[in-house]
Amino acid sequence: MIRHVLILLFALFTSALMDSGNAGGVIRPSSSPGFATPATGTCLSGFPTTVTDDDGRRVRMTHAAMRIISLSPNVTELIFAAGAGKKLVGVSRHSNYPDAAKSIPDIGDSFSLDLERIVALQPDLLLAWRSGNARADIEKLERLGLTVFATEAVTLADVSRLLRIIGTLAGTSGPAERAAKAYEEELQGIQSSYSNRPRVSVFQLIWHQPLMTINNQHLISDVIQICGGTNVFARESSLTPVVSGENLLEADPDAIISSVSLEQDESAPAEVKAFLRQFSPLSAVRNNNVFFVHPDLIQRQTTRVLRGAHLVCEQLECVRSRRKIVRLPDS
Repeated sequence: MIRHVLILLFALFTSALMDSGNAGGVIRPSSSPGFATPATGTCLSGFPTTVTDDDGRRVRMTHAAMRIISLSPNVTELIFAAGAGKKLVGVSRHSNYPDAAKSIPDIGDSFSLDLERIVALQPDLLLAWRSGNARADIEKLERLGLTVFATEAVTLADVSRLLRIIGTLAGTSGPAERAAKAYEEELQGIQSSYSNRPRVSVFQLIWHQPLMTINNQHLISDVIQICGGTNVFARESSLTPVVSGENLLEADPDAIISSVSLEQDESAPAEVKAFLRQFSPLSAVRNNNVFFVHPDLIQRQTTRVLRGAHLVCEQLECVRSRRKIVRLPDS
């Protein structure tokens, strides 16, 4: 009996000794910086680390994140692209890409986060979207003792930067670096092909009731720029300003690129037909330069934005090809 008690006390003492100084629940060896624990396979090299997020907050990680929650569909896509999809234990509603995201527990959306479910999932990292998640919600999560890292891609180059950061936080730097390099190579190809083309003025429509567009701090504006376009409302102070019909008529863009379907056919909704009738004096409408790009390909800050960029560039090429050649009179 005494022997059994001694064994139990020794086990408890050993467990307490291992837990002391064990930040993040990871046992740290005294040497071998590349050591990986058999239980998690997480490489300890580079941890603990402190990274500044896109809200200017310093976020300290004692170990590679093993249980991640995404607070936005675009962040979910980036996590998968960075090779950390298997570490996701919860995702924001409408996280529909890739298909594997659809089977991960839903923790609500940016308007109604399920805080109880988030806590129950025991995440060691939550990745947020700075302009999409309310600051008050992030502060609530932090008061609950959770680690939150805010992301924001203002330019196309930011997407590869975020892939690398997520790779660092999740311990998947290898896959993340490969994804970032592939993205950068494709982006460079688009820039080389289109950025020096003749300029086309563009109105980006993200909603039509009321008229909503984007300024030059939005990722879409960078898409327009690399395709040789000029965002006619780039200087607005709001990220997604509401503009009047008079403002739009005055700007008279060469092209309208819409995230709302504006096809002119019999099945088009009545409000779409009304929109086109209302703005029939616009050069874009008169010359049939009204185009559609699915919002998932142009509004989400993910690697898929390059698919949207290819479409925008091709659409602006159509505008250039339709321009009339003005001939000077013979001297």
